[in-house]
Amino acid sequence: MPGNTLFSIGEALIEMLPSRTGCAFDEVPSFSPRVGGAPANVCSAFARLGGKSALLTQLGNDPFGHRIARELAACGVDLSHLTFTDAANTALAFVSLAEDGDRTFSFYRKPSADLLYAPEQIDPAWFGEAFALHYCSVSLVDSPMRYAHLAAITAAREAGVMVSFDPNLRFPLWKDREMLRQTVLQFLPLSHILKISEEELEFLTGTPDVEAALPQLLRGDVQLVLYTCGSRGACAYTRSTSGFAPSQKVTAVDTTGAGDGFIGSFLWQLCRDGVTVDKLGRLSRKKLQEYLAFSNRFCGISVQSHGAMDSYPTLEQMQ
Repeated sequence: MPGNTLFSIGEALIEMLPSRTGCAFDEVPSFSPRVGGAPANVCSAFARLGGKSALLTQLGNDPFGHRIARELAACGVDLSHLTFTDAANTALAFVSLAEDGDRTFSFYRKPSADLLYAPEQIDPAWFGEAFALHYCSVSLVDSPMRYAHLAAITAAREAGVMVSFDPNLRFPLWKDREMLRQTVLQFLPLSHILKISEEELEFLTGTPDVEAALPQLLRGDVQLVLYTCGSRGACAYTRSTSGFAPSQKVTAVDTTGAGDGFIGSFLWQLCRDGVTVDKLGRLSRKKLQEYLAFSNRFCGISVQSHGAMDSYPTLEQMQ
């Protein structure tokens, strides 16, 4: 029987945010560090709502790595499975922001500590207490971490644990865009939940129409597709029904971490309600819309507070 801990595997890094928006990297006067990385953000969102979450990753034994660990712990994330190494530094991601909030990334991880996290560091026994395993594509580049993902996914599936996948595409990390696409399509059928944004849909499926793309998305073991459409809201699809909820209107430009907060808060609701893999495909339209509305509101609050993991709202703040 699945437990109640969300495990998330992948990168935790320092995002260097620009002091000025609407300009290119070489025009930014200065950058400010902030803890990020999608898997880390998802763990933080889940924990801020009162859930139990644990991050599976590796950090550099350096000031940035220890800062990440402190901030994750402050959010309530279990760090007992996190390791440090002297073999590489903690990853950095420099970000530039357009006036409309569109982001461009420049990564420093060749390799970084997280990419050296190896499959033999995964203990299948961990998943005896897991509710779900969440992952993204950022750490699926050719590295030990890619094979650690496969080990964790295999262990989770064998334990009957829900597997959640947010591709979270970052093109600068891949020399070949088609390799990225094929990697996502390889991992997709191993998952039970797929979260995808409108910016990613056409690249992965060849069509901007999510309903036309559903046969490509609801395949393998995928039972639920979550489709986020920015200011136009979010949709959820199973093989038998669908739901929609509008977004909250926000004025913040920096939406970094919003999508991670969405899936983290959505998974928290599933855990709260005892939704297991076999129940995912039977969720009602009413329940899907309730979950979507909650996660949209969670994102709206966090974005207004600049989207940092420590600004994710608590359950009390959601009331």
